[in-house]
Amino acid sequence: MHFLALLPRPGAHALCAAAVLAPLGALAADLSLSVSDGPAAEATLYVALYNDAASYADSKAVASQTAPMQGGKARLVFTGLAPGRYALRAFADENGNGKLDTNLMGMPTERYGFSNDAKGNRAAPAFEAAAISVDADLQTVIHLR
Repeated sequence: MHFLALLPRPGAHALCAAAVLAPLGALAADLSLSVSDGPAAEATLYVALYNDAASYADSKAVASQTAPMQGGKARLVFTGLAPGRYALRAFADENGNGKLDTNLMGMPTERYGFSNDAKGNRAAPAFEAAAISVDADLQTVIHLR
């Protein structure tokens, strides 16, 4: 056998890489989010995505997006997520200052919400309460309050 026969043919590396990576790409999922019960006036929706309790507790999102709210509603999609558990936090920036405003007691004065429509007791709900399993394309809804 000639030693050149042992060398890969041109394009073989790309084909092998595609074959190895294809199953990983197939596992990626899209999380489609619909948000309702926002302000009637135009506002910007801020959404943060967390993939574990530690990042959720530290407010260190793995991804975030903004979307315009019109008629109290907005839609957005987080694409290519690895299978796992995720939690979402959202708020409607009604005055355009880029942050969730609170009163002197620390209670939000702008509309906000969490995945699973989870509610906390004078604080954000726990990651476990807001966590949703994403192992295939998924659609979820957050109702702001």
